[in-house]
Amino acid sequence: MRLRLATWNINSVRLRLDLVERFVRAENPDILCLQEIKCEEAQFPRAAFEAMGFPFAAVTGQKGYHGVATLSKVPLAGVDRLDLCGDNHARHVSVMLAEGASISKPLTLHNFYVPAGGDVPDPAVNDKFRHKLDFLDALTTWSGAHKTKSKNRMILVGDLNVAPLEADVWSHKQLLKVVSHTPPETERMAQALASHDWIDVMRQHVPPEEKLFTWWSYRNRDWRVSNRGRRLDHVWMTPALDGAATSMHVLEQTRDWERTSDHVPVIVDLEID
Repeated sequence: MRLRLATWNINSVRLRLDLVERFVRAENPDILCLQEIKCEEAQFPRAAFEAMGFPFAAVTGQKGYHGVATLSKVPLAGVDRLDLCGDNHARHVSVMLAEGASISKPLTLHNFYVPAGGDVPDPAVNDKFRHKLDFLDALTTWSGAHKTKSKNRMILVGDLNVAPLEADVWSHKQLLKVVSHTPPETERMAQALASHDWIDVMRQHVPPEEKLFTWWSYRNRDWRVSNRGRRLDHVWMTPALDGAATSMHVLEQTRDWERTSDHVPVIVDLEID
């Protein structure tokens, strides 16, 4: 089965619905995972996504904050939601591709939005940073609890709010004390990856030493000229799906769109049996 999967922190789905429509027309994803939808489930524009060709949806919403949504053209089943830190934040939704999706074995897709962590990288004085570290620890525990690493077919996407590698930021030395690239965060992300032998799909397609960004701050007057980016958005797969991702693209051009998100979409094309 050929499948085009996209993930995008849209930074308010209702505010940027026209940009989502533009993206869908241009790139035609089969499954679209959004983060920071910033609305409750009742306010999510389901009808608009049905009109775009997504009859299946799984949404976890919250008023004004957070929130994730997975929209699909292929049938979904087994919707689930995790509350890793017990704070009732809308930061996860998972779905299984249903039998009508024409795959031979079950496949689960997880859509995450990891806490940003605030501005001060000190958990003793910044509760938001402490929360982020706790969330990453809980993610590792949850991931490691899954058995049969060689057989589980899982994909994990989303805004994980960590730029783990030196080439995932514009300046490794200058960002070592900046939230998203500090050692407590990058070490925890490495632990999360190792907990279930996850494959970093984006770095399968772009060598780890090459710069790769998915986010550029609104504070940059000219983001292309300064290019002070970070790779905060990720696509992971379990070993059972190794080789399924035939291509990967980061849609940098969307950062030039009017009133756009500070994140850009990531697209992965898949061949799944």
